[in-house]
Amino acid sequence: MNLQTPYLKSVLAIARKDFRAEVRTRELVNAMLLFAVMSVLIFSFSLELDRQARETSVAGVLWVTIAYAGILGLGRSLAAEKDKGSFDAMLLSPIARSTIFYGKMLGSFVFTLVVAVAMMILLTVLFNVNVVDGWIFVIVVLGSLGFSATGTLVASISVHARAREMLLPILLLPVILPIILTATRSSVGVLTDLDTEDWIPEIMLLGLIDLIFVFAGYFLYDIIVEE
Repeated sequence: MNLQTPYLKSVLAIARKDFRAEVRTRELVNAMLLFAVMSVLIFSFSLELDRQARETSVAGVLWVTIAYAGILGLGRSLAAEKDKGSFDAMLLSPIARSTIFYGKMLGSFVFTLVVAVAMMILLTVLFNVNVVDGWIFVIVVLGSLGFSATGTLVASISVHARAREMLLPILLLPVILPIILTATRSSVGVLTDLDTEDWIPEIMLLGLIDLIFVFAGYFLYDIIVEE
């Protein structure tokens, strides 16, 4: 039995298009990984801290790296689509425009999550702090989802601008700040072995922020992409 609706098929088709393009070119994830690795190495060599300070700072390093690597990936992805005309072709296709949002969000989420997991392993090695933790992974998944939903919305606005590479960080960073702060605080709580009641509410708040932005895309994307 095929349980996929036409709406879901459209979302998955757009996401598969991004995955296949990335498998062929390997440009997006490689650029994000290179940027993230260089950032972590700079932080590692510059922060000569004791163990307690490393446990506190490593969460900030993780999320700053994820945020800026994700912005780089979003900018390159949508800019390439716009330059090739495929973004306009999707807008003209007989599908709900919100399916474009969810398809692009799904692709961005997977790419961001791959980079985030790689950073968790690298930070564990360089900072000598166990970042490969089940709760940290849950926070990374929620944070990456919120970042991808918010980033896809904002990137779809800036993609039509001439100075889109400069405009995207200016527009996106203030919007994703609640996600980054909430994810960082909850990660610090896990890494410093605080009581669960100190950081579980932060994870719940992060999930709520994700729901708001994921559902906002359904109602707002048609308006956002109108020229």
